[in-house]
Amino acid sequence: MKGEIDLLKKSSYHYDLPEELIAQYPLSKRSSSRLLVLNKEKGQVEHSHFTSIVDYLQKGDVLVVNSTKVIPARLIGTKKTGAKIEVFLLNHVVNDTWRCLVKPGRKCPVGTIIKVNDNFSGIVMDMASEGSRLVKFSYEGNFWSALSEAGHIPLPPYIKREAEEADSSNYQTIYAKIKGSVAAPTAGLHFTDEILNKIRNKGVEITEVLLHVGLGTFRPVKAENIEDHKMHSEYCSISKESADLINKAKAEGRRVIAVGTTSTRTLESFAKNNRVDSGDLWTSIFIYPGKEFQIIDAMITNFHMPESTLIMMISAFAGYENIMKTYQIAVEERYRFFSYGDAMLII
Repeated sequence: MKGEIDLLKKSSYHYDLPEELIAQYPLSKRSSSRLLVLNKEKGQVEHSHFTSIVDYLQKGDVLVVNSTKVIPARLIGTKKTGAKIEVFLLNHVVNDTWRCLVKPGRKCPVGTIIKVNDNFSGIVMDMASEGSRLVKFSYEGNFWSALSEAGHIPLPPYIKREAEEADSSNYQTIYAKIKGSVAAPTAGLHFTDEILNKIRNKGVEITEVLLHVGLGTFRPVKAENIEDHKMHSEYCSISKESADLINKAKAEGRRVIAVGTTSTRTLESFAKNNRVDSGDLWTSIFIYPGKEFQIIDAMITNFHMPESTLIMMISAFAGYENIMKTYQIAVEERYRFFSYGDAMLII
């Protein structure tokens, strides 16, 4: 098989996914999702439930979570003419100015005022990169309070419904702290306080990193040669306390387990000589087969879209053949896919 498959070709990462396996809603209890466990050395697959995740962890492990918080980034407003305009916050620039996607963009030249509600409006100040706009917002009181009244939680494009009130808590990890993401670090959605307490009681250390997930996480790979794909850039940071804890574990031969591809990208972005630096940066790291991992020893993740940069990343970590075989099993076993779907542990 290795001789036939070109791991730099986008089409090599395709798999057939029945549409009904794409989870449109979360389960009523976060931790009741299924858990597929892949042993990457042996190529063995085990079927479990997320409530049993603690059984696969060991005393001395370091579990790394992403503390980012999803913001209500989707705004529906109107121009003075009454025309409907959608504004999507991408990232904060300065003061009350954000880089945004505006649809339809051609009807929103510089100077266009977009009213969202009686206390929230924006004015297009300038053009920005990749067709985006710089929008300055006006409101009374606190920005985040005003935004939460005006905006909607931005669900991924494969969830074919409007956001509902429950999504504002369901599409958020229980340890979310720092506002800035437009998509959830979804591997973390399965954790409850009860499970985290069990993990701590087993002697596992839990530490936080930060990566604000951008809209580019859903951007399809268009280039057939994946090396030609341009990754989106996302803000991430690691505190000195977290870096010291992770580096001590690495030095002592203990496992570092990343919760999600965002924690993985953060750790590997700060990696030098099998250690992590502390600090903050904008990362556009793209990990695909042939790239080496310096920090993580295991990963908790969800099931990813065909031909996405994320399935390429886990193929680099677990081995291409392992992942494609495991995804086929997950489809056959009717696992639930993507953001609100089931979980996978790669050890």
